[in-house]
Amino acid sequence: MRASHADRERAVDVLKAGFAEGRLQQPEYEQRMGRAYQAQTHAELQMLVADLPQGPVPQAQFAPRPGVPATFMPMPMPMQMPMPVHTNSSATGALICGILMPMTWGATSIPAVILGHKARAEIRRTGERGDGQAIAGIVLGWLGIGGWALFLLVFVLLAATGG
Repeated sequence: MRASHADRERAVDVLKAGFAEGRLQQPEYEQRMGRAYQAQTHAELQMLVADLPQGPVPQAQFAPRPGVPATFMPMPMPMQMPMPVHTNSSATGALICGILMPMTWGATSIPAVILGHKARAEIRRTGERGDGQAIAGIVLGWLGIGGWALFLLVFVLLAATGG
């Protein structure tokens, strides 16, 4: 099996410990270090550290063996949170308010914008799904608000001109 950079570093750590404990002389230590960095397979690394207290640890093994200092063991993988499978309810509410906006004469425009922004903040924090729904609710809500603003502007202009 081909050796990874981490495998080489573990073998180098074993060699360093062997040198620090007086198990290797300086010339032999330097020679083995050079070979460790050039090693291509686990077998080559094992040959370099076979006569030392322990050799490189396979990547799949995470529990320390008796007599193996934790220094030479691979770091445990951090636990990853599973991706949530549900959609943010505020995002769904924003989309529904945006869709209902024409039927309510724009009364649901402001709730669509508020729920959409609230949903996007929650989605960023929790990683839930529904960002597209939240954006759609925001866009539809602002279109409704813009429509009402245009209507009021035209009404005021007509009233001011006496028309």
